[in-house]
Amino acid sequence: MSSPIVNRPVTVAIVGAGHRSIVYADYARNHPDLMTVVVVADPMAARREAAARRYGIPASGQFASFDELARRPGLSDAVINGTMDRLHYASSMPLLEAGFHMLLEKPIAPTEREVRDLIAAAKRRDRIVMICHVLRYAPFYAKVKELLTGGAIGNLVALRTMEAVSYHHMAVGFVRGRWSRTADSNPMLLSKCCHDLDIIAWLMTGVPAVRVASFGSLMQFRPENAPPGAGERCLADCPLEPTCQYSAKLNYIDKNLWRFYAWECLEPNMTPTVEQKLESLRTNNPFGRCVWRCDNDVVDHQSVIVEFANGATATHDMWGAVSRAARTIHVIGSAGELEGDGEEGVIRVRRPSLARTPKAAEFDVETINLNDLGTTVTDGHGGGDERLIADFVATLRGESASQAVTRIEDSFTGHQIAFAADTAMHQRKVVELA
Repeated sequence: MSSPIVNRPVTVAIVGAGHRSIVYADYARNHPDLMTVVVVADPMAARREAAARRYGIPASGQFASFDELARRPGLSDAVINGTMDRLHYASSMPLLEAGFHMLLEKPIAPTEREVRDLIAAAKRRDRIVMICHVLRYAPFYAKVKELLTGGAIGNLVALRTMEAVSYHHMAVGFVRGRWSRTADSNPMLLSKCCHDLDIIAWLMTGVPAVRVASFGSLMQFRPENAPPGAGERCLADCPLEPTCQYSAKLNYIDKNLWRFYAWECLEPNMTPTVEQKLESLRTNNPFGRCVWRCDNDVVDHQSVIVEFANGATATHDMWGAVSRAARTIHVIGSAGELEGDGEEGVIRVRRPSLARTPKAAEFDVETINLNDLGTTVTDGHGGGDERLIADFVATLRGESASQAVTRIEDSFTGHQIAFAADTAMHQRKVVELA
């Protein structure tokens, strides 16, 4: 990298002023001595203006597109690129060529070729690009990594991860929302689980993945599965709405879930009334559609099997539309096993017992409860959001990076597994990785 940034705050530009970008940019509000936001680029005037007010950005630092910013190298040290997935490549390439360092929202890009091109561009321009794989920074996974690296269960033999996507998250993001169609975004595994596949690659400490198989389908959210009598829109023509767990009113108004997605079409208004929300759900709001009558095509469940060069194996299961959202992990080692639930913040390490009495337990258990250690595991991505942006800033300042650092070249393996899994699932074959 070029000379580190010292004796002043790192300056950043927000590119795509949506929810995730603001989460990271808010680090500047809490740590103005380390980072300041000086530029915003977004095609929506309301978002630009809101970000400008939030961070005190002057008119000279407000742009309608990433191209305008790319033509003004030097306006900031780095960019927080929170554009939509399909724009990651198109926006990142000119910004890298203009000399900006970058914090890039995951996934890196929708195709393997684009990912490889971005890695090459970052290397050619000697720019730091970090990917928002925030799970590495969550206390739960940081502790898992610490235990495994310290040899708590010996050498890794096999591991399993699982992400259970809640019914309301599945509906808002992958049935009604912006990640519901592969052609408009990504395959489901890349959109939702590149975090988890990155964790697998990270825990395998750089051992190359060599073969991938995968199975999955769209079983639930199909027109033929709509309950008898279901309408086209929850609040327009559906008599089942009062008893449906996918009711748009239940989830987006009564429970006030996913408001930053559900009211996107009302964003220029910024503070819509309940009546305006109800009217939008009745009429043209895509989040008011019946979940069985949308145009979605991504899978609602998928399983992946990975073989690594040293013979170790890993599996990942994505289960959509469950009651309780969860991420779990189970690792088998040569000297024991580790099992944990990320939502509970509890890790259990089991080792064969060496006690020589008839009634002795077969194994010993060490329980680690992160909540008892004073660790918050329920904030943004298990506490990972702020730790990630702090690591990005520290890296730009020439300070030592954490063990979790998500440089783009180190984040490739998880993406490669995702691409191979999609090919394996659709072509019904085992994919050999180059």
